[in-house]
Parts: sequence; structure tokens; C-alpha cells
Amino acid sequence: MQLTADKHEGWTSTTGRGDGLGNRSKLPEGQGTGPSPQPQAGEGGRGTEPSPQPQAGEGGRGSGPSPQPQAGGKRLAKGWRTCQPPDTVKGLLVAVFGGGVPAGFVAPFTRIAYEASHVPSLEILLFRCLLHLSLGLLMRYRRVPLFGPRAAWRSIFIHAFINVVSIGCAYSSFMVIPAGNAATVRKGTSTLCSTMMALVINSYHLTIYDWIGLLGSMIGLVLIVAPDLASLEKGSRLSNVFGYILAMLGGLALAMGLMIFRSLTHPSKLLTAAFAFGVVGTLLCGPLTPLLQKPILPADPLTWSCALAITILALVSFICANYAVTMAHPALVCAFLHSEVVVTMVIQYYVLHEPVTPFDISGASVIIGSLAVITAQKMAHKEEGKSSEVK
Repeated sequence: MQLTADKHEGWTSTTGRGDGLGNRSKLPEGQGTGPSPQPQAGEGGRGTEPSPQPQAGEGGRGSGPSPQPQAGGKRLAKGWRTCQPPDTVKGLLVAVFGGGVPAGFVAPFTRIAYEASHVPSLEILLFRCLLHLSLGLLMRYRRVPLFGPRAAWRSIFIHAFINVVSIGCAYSSFMVIPAGNAATVRKGTSTLCSTMMALVINSYHLTIYDWIGLLGSMIGLVLIVAPDLASLEKGSRLSNVFGYILAMLGGLALAMGLMIFRSLTHPSKLLTAAFAFGVVGTLLCGPLTPLLQKPILPADPLTWSCALAITILALVSFICANYAVTMAHPALVCAFLHSEVVVTMVIQYYVLHEPVTPFDISGASVIIGSLAVITAQKMAHKEEGKSSEVK
């Protein structure tokens, strides 16, 4: 009775599962009852061979090419992540090439501007602060609060004040003692102070390789500074000692500023800190410059060119150094900022024609070697972590 009804209707007895897609196929009426058992066998999923192929394709297993793009994309993304250095190394590289190298030009250019037109240090700092104020236009365009959230105002203004003190002391020391020695003492003091602060901070622990690198950096600084201090004449020793004290105060303030910036959490902290630096620096340097120093309006293009280069390079160094401290410990960032010393000494020798002793070269070499030790250890630590994940 069922076969006769199927022949009369002209439809097979498939219920929608025979072809794997839920379609019903119509047969010619003159074909007879012979083919009818085959679709019945297809109801059970065994009779016809083509029926399971679409089902396998629907399940994600039948067609071979379908998983290949996904697997290839995953392998490509994994390989790209593998080639990238860890965040700590990224921060240290930013500190070297973005924070240290541009800052290495600041000290010689400050010395050139002072020798050309006797421009005081506070006036150069005022020029720099005015450039920082221009960031307010960018912040208003991006609808970013100028001083960040109200809860962070205290830290932002303290950070700005400390940085103004640090850079004011640094610029004053550049005009009293050789630029290379001033930059060396400032960076060395910041590294030492950051290392001492690391001993009381429980959120970050320095490894043995970090300590070796920091110790090597300090030895390099001693090799640079100690012979120069020993060879000073008695008449000029007092003024040079004052210059070194200013450089040390600048390094101490730099370490404190980096520590404070590391505690900030709002997203726009880089722009906020740079703009607040301009505001605080302008309010301080504006009235203090005529009281403490004699303001001079530069007339020669060389002085204006140096002042413009100082403001731009210092702004780049400021942003990169503060960005680096969000990815690496301030002690390591200060150690990698010693690249400023190497650049300053090269310019000091070839541009300012100031002597560079073998002790200076030895100290710079020790500093570079210490930085290489820290970087290699960070990269090796990442490779060990990746190998353990694979296992």
C-alpha cells in the first residue's frame, strides 16, 4: 500500500534526511517501483553514498580546505606574537632611543646657546614650557581633560613641580660643568635613587641580572666622573662642585618624578603630565627668571635654532621616558637613559671640542655593556617562558 501510494504521488518516501540538506526529489511517474527501496534505505542514512558527504561538510569535517585558513591564521598570529619582544624590553628600547638619544642633544645645545648669547637656564626652560602648553590644543580637540580626573590632580601637579625642579637644576649644571659630566651625574643619581626606592617597593622585584646591570652602570659613571673631579684646579673646584650638586639634585628629582608618574592610572596621563609641566613651569619660571637671572632676548639665529631644538627634543624625551616607566621599572628606565651620556660625549668631543679622556670612553663602554646584559636577560627570560608554554 505504501509503494503504490508513492508511485501514484510521484514522490519518493524520503523524509528530508536522504540528501543531507532537507530537500525532496521528484521522480518520473513511468519509472516504476524499482527505485523506491533505495530512497527507503537512504532514510536510514546508509543507502546512498552521496548523502553522508554533505552531512560531513555541514559538520565541519568533510571538506578539507575549511579548517586550513583558520589554522594558518592562528599560526601566523602566534608567530607574530612570538617575534615581538616582551613589554619590558619595549619600554627599555623606548627609553634608549626615545628618551636617552634625544636628551643627549639637549645638554650640548644648552651649552652652545649659553656661550653664543648668554641665555640663562630658566629662560630656556621657559621656552620649553611654552611648547608644552601648546599640547592643550590637542587635548581640547580630543576632548581630554587638561589635568585629568580630579582624583589625580594632586599627583599630576606634584609630578610637574618635581620635573620642573629636575630640569631647572640640570640646565643650570650644563652651564657650569662640562655637558657630558653633568648628564652623567644626573642620570647616575637618578639610577641610584630609583634602585634604592626599588628596595622598598614590593610590587616589583629586581633580578640578579638587573642588579648586575645597575652596578655596572654605576661603575661606568664613577670611571667618568672621578678622574675629572680629581684633576680640577683649586680655584675652579668650588664652582664645579656646585655644578655637580645641581646635577645630583636634578637626578634625584627625576627618579621621584618617574616613580610618581608610574602610579598614575588614567588613560590620558602622558598628555596630562606634559601639559601640567608646561603650566607649572610657566608659572614658576615667568616671575623667577627676572629675579634670579638676567633675561636676554636672543638676536642671532644660532641661539634661536638651539632653543627650538632643545624644546622639541626635550618634549620627545619627556614623553618617551614617562611612557617607558609604565612598562618597565624606573630603575631600569633610568639605567637605559644613560644612552644620553654616550650621545652627549660624542657631541661634546666633535662639536664643542671639549676633551674626552680614556676614562670617559671606558665608562661609556661599561655603561653600554651593562645595558646589553639587562636587555639580553629580558629576552632570554621571554624565550624560556615560551618554551615552557610549548611543553
